[in-house]
Amino acid sequence: MSAQAKHEWRKHEKDIYCPRATPVLINVPESQFIRIRGAGNPNGVDFRKRIEALYPIAYGIKMTAKQPDVELQGAQDYTVYPLEGVWSLSEQGRVSYQGVVNKDELVYELMLRQPDFVTEAFFRKIVEACRRKNDNPFFDQVEWVTQHEGPCLQMLHLGPFESEPASFAVMEQVAAEHGHVRLSRNHREIYLSDFRRTEPDRLKTVLRFKVEDAQRA
Repeated sequence: MSAQAKHEWRKHEKDIYCPRATPVLINVPESQFIRIRGAGNPNGVDFRKRIEALYPIAYGIKMTAKQPDVELQGAQDYTVYPLEGVWSLSEQGRVSYQGVVNKDELVYELMLRQPDFVTEAFFRKIVEACRRKNDNPFFDQVEWVTQHEGPCLQMLHLGPFESEPASFAVMEQVAAEHGHVRLSRNHREIYLSDFRRTEPDRLKTVLRFKVEDAQRA
C-alpha cells in the first residue's frame, strides 16, 4: 500500500455524502459497490442478516488491502463508506399504494461503495475468506456492481424515516423550479447514522433521486 493520506469520504466527497438540509442538484459519478438485494419489511431478521453479510466483506477488503504483501495498484487506507439503500415497491405494492407504503411490499438494494483501486477479483477472495469464518447464509448473495447515477437531486433528511415524504415533497418542488423531472419513484438513501442504535429523531439520512431536464423528458 502506498503512503498516501487516509481517504475519508466525509472530507473528500462532501458534495456526494454531506449535503445540507436543503435540496441540491448534483452529478453522481460512476462508482463500484458490493450489493445485496432483498424484499419485504426492513424491520425483520432477513433485512438485518443481509446487512450483516455486507459489513464483514467491506471491512475484510479494507483490512486486507492494508497488508504490505497485497498488490493493489493505487491502494491507500480509507474510511469504510456508509450504508446505502435503493428503495422501490413490488408490482403489488405499486398497485395498492394509496399514500401509505406497505413495508411488506418494499423491494431494496443494500450496498457499500468501494474505492476505485479495489477489484472484483479481490472482492471475491474476501468473500471466500468471510465464508470460512462466518456462517451467514447471505454471503453468497453479495455481488459486485458498478453504477452511474448521473444527474440527481439530494438533501439531508433529519429525523425518522416515516417523515421522509415531507422532504421528498420539497425536493420535487425544487426539481420543478429548476426545470427537472423525477425519473422514477425509486430513490436512494445513504445512512449517515446507524439506525440500529440511533433514536429516530436524531437520524441523518441523505435522500436522493435521479432527475432529467424537463425539455428532454
